Amino acid sequence: MIINKLSLINFKNHSEQFFDFSAQINCFVGDNGVGKTNILDALHYLSVGKSFLGNSDVNNIKSDEDFFVIESEIQNVDKEDIIKILHPKASKKVIKKNDKTYDRLSDHIGYLPSVMISPYDSNLISDSGESRRKFLDAMISQTDSNYLFDLIQYQKTIQQRNALLKYFAKNRTFDKDSLEIYDDPISDFGARIFDKRKDFVEKLNPIVQHFYEVISGGKELVNVVYESHLLEGLDSAQPDRFFKELLSISIDKDRALTYTSKGIHKDDLTFEMNGNPIKRIGSQGQQKSFLIALKLAQINRIKELTGKSPILLLDDIFDKLDDTRVSQLIELVNKEKFGQIFITDTHKERTENVVKRISEESRIFEI
Repeated sequence: MIINKLSLINFKNHSEQFFDFSAQINCFVGDNGVGKTNILDALHYLSVGKSFLGNSDVNNIKSDEDFFVIESEIQNVDKEDIIKILHPKASKKVIKKNDKTYDRLSDHIGYLPSVMISPYDSNLISDSGESRRKFLDAMISQTDSNYLFDLIQYQKTIQQRNALLKYFAKNRTFDKDSLEIYDDPISDFGARIFDKRKDFVEKLNPIVQHFYEVISGGKELVNVVYESHLLEGLDSAQPDRFFKELLSISIDKDRALTYTSKGIHKDDLTFEMNGNPIKRIGSQGQQKSFLIALKLAQINRIKELTGKSPILLLDDIFDKLDDTRVSQLIELVNKEKFGQIFITDTHKERTENVVKRISEESRIFEI
């Protein structure tokens, strides 16, 4: 998958921009605050239909304007597709492929897989489990539409169960039978999600280790550990039945808390180095190398599972690594044939020197 062209209208700070891209490496250079990261965010929109910064769609409309448009021409095997994202301030976002509107955002996920490496990645180590769950879900959703469907249905059902628990508390009443209506769908969807998360992480680990060694030159053993309430019933041949037991056992606690306390919505990932949390023992450089290795492993798994080479978005990569490491990283990505690369940087000459040592097929856009 190659993005040939991109046009932006009223997207964040860009009134109007047009780009004709290289199939290999594309760089956006300019001072801080000119909107380089916003261009990467537009490319992220093309992939998953939303901002990687977590901004609501309406907040991405340029100030004093009524809409934004992101439009691209994408080379898809032997044909060209037009992807268009339109968000008027007064109505909901529309995503079109070749002028046909998607009924659901989930129908688009996986068409143009992408991986972002940015300064915000450090949040994966420092933040709560929610950010790591979202990261895991985003990885798997780009490779498995059934997983995304199960995840959406699970989240809806958990919200309904939680709403009922809050209703009971507010009205000082309780109906166990009404609450148990949700047990079957929650356990069915949850068990399938659990199985896929567990399998994905197991197969991701050796790839993370490989790239960590290549990037850092270190011999430390790094690992991604999947944590879930359902692992307590790993000996059970039926995780859905074990999940139902967890829901039943936790009813009194859930009534007190007014939310569902057990389930895969509480899953987490622990990042380890030599058997200890990397958050606690890893140096800043080791943590950076680990996060980049994790993202490269993500690209590898997506490519392996879908046959598509994800686009790679590198935001302020020179702030994360020295010039030599950046060169090694870009060269590694090129050698692995991971896909089209988009880079932001504040220094044009530095970017030119690094990129041209690796590939003549590159374009630099001054923003």
